[in-house]
Amino acid sequence: MEDASVVVGLSDRSLLTGPAVPKFVQRRMTLQTKRLSAHVGNIQGSPEGTSTSVTYRTSRFHSLPGHDAIRPVMIQIRTTYSFPSLEQNDSFQSHHPIPQASSHKDILSDWHQDGVRAALSGKFDSLHDLVHQLVLTLWTMNDDNDLAMHLEKARVVLRSEHPSEPKTSEPGPRGEIVMQMNRLEFERLKRSAFMKPHSSNEHTAYIALGSNVDDRMALIESACKSMEDRGIKIVRTSALYETAPMYYENQQPFINGVCQIITTWKPSVLLKVLKTVERSLGREKTVENGPRPIDLDILLYDDTDVELDNLIIPHPRISEREFVLKPLCDLIPDSMPPSPRIEPTFRDRLEALTKSNPPLSPLTPLFPSPDTRLLRSEASDRQTQLMAILNLTPDSFSNDGIQSPDVSSIDPYLQRLTSAGVTILDIGGQSSRPHAPSITSEEEIARVVPTIKHIRSQPAYNNLVLSIDTYRAPVAAAALEAGANIINDISAGTLDPEMLPLMARLGCTVILMHMRGDPSTMNTLTSYPTGIINGVGTELRARVAAAEAAGVRRWRMILDPGIGFAKTAEQNLELLRRFGELRAFEGLQGIPWVVGASRKRFIGTITGVQKAEERVMGTAATVCAAVQGGADIVRVHDFGEMAEVVRMADAVWRVGPSS
Repeated sequence: MEDASVVVGLSDRSLLTGPAVPKFVQRRMTLQTKRLSAHVGNIQGSPEGTSTSVTYRTSRFHSLPGHDAIRPVMIQIRTTYSFPSLEQNDSFQSHHPIPQASSHKDILSDWHQDGVRAALSGKFDSLHDLVHQLVLTLWTMNDDNDLAMHLEKARVVLRSEHPSEPKTSEPGPRGEIVMQMNRLEFERLKRSAFMKPHSSNEHTAYIALGSNVDDRMALIESACKSMEDRGIKIVRTSALYETAPMYYENQQPFINGVCQIITTWKPSVLLKVLKTVERSLGREKTVENGPRPIDLDILLYDDTDVELDNLIIPHPRISEREFVLKPLCDLIPDSMPPSPRIEPTFRDRLEALTKSNPPLSPLTPLFPSPDTRLLRSEASDRQTQLMAILNLTPDSFSNDGIQSPDVSSIDPYLQRLTSAGVTILDIGGQSSRPHAPSITSEEEIARVVPTIKHIRSQPAYNNLVLSIDTYRAPVAAAALEAGANIINDISAGTLDPEMLPLMARLGCTVILMHMRGDPSTMNTLTSYPTGIINGVGTELRARVAAAEAAGVRRWRMILDPGIGFAKTAEQNLELLRRFGELRAFEGLQGIPWVVGASRKRFIGTITGVQKAEERVMGTAATVCAAVQGGADIVRVHDFGEMAEVVRMADAVWRVGPSS
């Protein structure tokens, strides 16, 4: 068996000790490889199956600037695989050829070599970090591929070529860093909340959020901003849930959630910072477990246990609190904390609890003052919201396109829609129809802003939620400054790189729609090899992740399947038919949905109604399907007729838990 080696220039031998990383290295190290080759060891049989070892060889010198001493090291990588023995299991059917002495397709396939190459060429904070990443990459790449062979052990050895090493080095000859992981260890780690390695000065923690005084959601959002202002990076947030008080029950309901953070502070300092945030928002302890404007608790901190006089991590009451487990499961449902006090996953613990009645439902605010209008996306008796459409474009196929220079000409329209029970008005100034002419941001602003200002100037429409239908960040910013509440982006941030950061800065509720390409190319992008539900779900999940990375809170997101955008007529029908499956798609659960099929071309194709404004009955059928599938909002042109349809559909399908 040959040894794989990588030679790296080290500018400080303390890198071998792990904890202390010199400041000049904190910009992150890189190691590049020119060639990668593998040597497959002898195949060995056993009653359990067949196994072989693979060794990789690659080398390149890399000098870190900023220090005179250069210390070369060597990395040895060895992986052991097994696959079912044909002698023991004649019925085994492999998806890949079983490796023979002259055929090692699985072992030397692109996915495996790419995994090793990716780990070696990636960025890392220290050599401990590199070793950790390499082992995890080997396991993850194998775990994500449907292979006949299964990884049984991965072992990485990093060894200094200098015999003299500091006494603080990890055990092993000549300052070795050794890490190996077998399958059982990987399965345990995979269920941990902290699978990724951390640099010496960055830590991952999960913080519980709670409030039951005044504008609860606004206080939680203020707390998040205050944490960020103090240098805490919020990576992701859960949904928010309204929950009954525990322990001291004579108080108002709480809104609770969880956020995942990255911090450089140790637990005791982090606790002090969180207490400072609480005090800045008016927290004064009066009654134990009593009313409070904000409550911030450290639930988890790295993959460690912490026991101090005033702090225990993992939080000792995690397993008894549905208002903690429910949002925690939005983020890490199949993980478990390191402590032996809590062995099952968070999902297991949540399932074991007695559930609230009615069940907890995620909350999504529509107004800047969130408590005045909330969507409850999993409340079985929730009312479907009506979103009317105001297209301020000359080519709108609806009759409500208004081009009069006198903005007051929309007043009769506003009166009709509020009388019909419309709660949201979607205002657009740029057509999204295929091949529609594109206008500038300045033109689009000139079309929509005067109308928004006019509506907001009238107290009669204070409760009317306004959304701006645009994929341009400057237009969205101008519209929200004028009084709009929601950004409705048909591209979910793909057509303007400034849109997601703007959404995060403004802190408004946003609608992320599924679309491919742009309005001029979308009709050519209708191939979904894995099926329309999986394709749309996977791509929307990626947009949710991008929005989270930009800083958009999960409780501020609404999704749209994009009926008619990069979909064929049959795909539109399947989305409506199986909409409930899309709502339950992994990673999208709990986020509310808007469905807009009103007057779309596929309705005319099926019904034979050519004129868009006459597709009322066909639209009504799509609205019924959307309500049955779980839509929270339906976007419609004919709001008078659709108000009746929604009321009837809600009566049929939106039934409370006691009915």
